[in-house]
Order: sequence, then C-alpha cells, then structure tokens
Amino acid sequence: MLALRKVIADNLPAGFEERMCYNMPSFVVPHSLYPAGYHCDPKLPLSFISIASQKNYIVMHHMGLYANQDLLDWFTSEYAKRVTTKLDMGKGCIRFKKPDQIPFDVIADLVAKVSPQQYIEFYESAFRKK
Repeated sequence: MLALRKVIADNLPAGFEERMCYNMPSFVVPHSLYPAGYHCDPKLPLSFISIASQKNYIVMHHMGLYANQDLLDWFTSEYAKRVTTKLDMGKGCIRFKKPDQIPFDVIADLVAKVSPQQYIEFYESAFRKK
C-alpha cells in the first residue's frame, strides 16, 4: 500500500493535496481551488483518489474513472494490454487481490492524466446539478 501511495503522489499533477478522508489516505482538490467542495458535504474537499487496505485486497478509489467514460475506456484498455490478470473493478474502485500484481506503471499513467481543473470539469458535468 505504501508503494501504491508513493506512485500516486509522485505522478499526480500539481494542485491536488494529500489528506486523510474517510479514514483513508486520499488526494483531493482543496477548497482553495474548488471552494464549493464535495456536493454531499461542502465542508469536505473534493475527493479524487483514495486508497485502503481491506481484508482480502488493496483498493484504489479513483473518482475520475467514475466521472469520465473516456478515461475509464482508456484505463480498461491499457490495463488489459499490460496486465495478465482480470481487472477487478467497481464503478470507480479498483481492487488488487495480490499486492505484487499491482500494475504501478498503469497507475502512474492514470493519475498523471487528469489535472485538478480537468477533474473539476468532469465532476461538475457528472455530479453537479445544473
């Protein structure tokens, strides 16, 4: 899990901040960049990526995948090209059952693809009421 956190931190575009949210190490869009915050609780910053260690797997929640179909399509395609194991994924959560099979190169590319401003645009088009 520490290696996953390091890959995310090392490849995330400038502007995101690392915080603990929901008892998970998380990377967020701070209120200084997005004062509206998270729509369910505006006091919270806009969460982008969180990671956690569960009993049977390590999970990475990537809200950009949930909010943008093109990004999701890119990720599933790249994952299939580079990883022999089947992708275990929910809407925005990726589960890794064996830590030694985490595709750090794919994760590095994924987190580098979205700036805070792009994520705000994805978020507002997918989640905010117009």
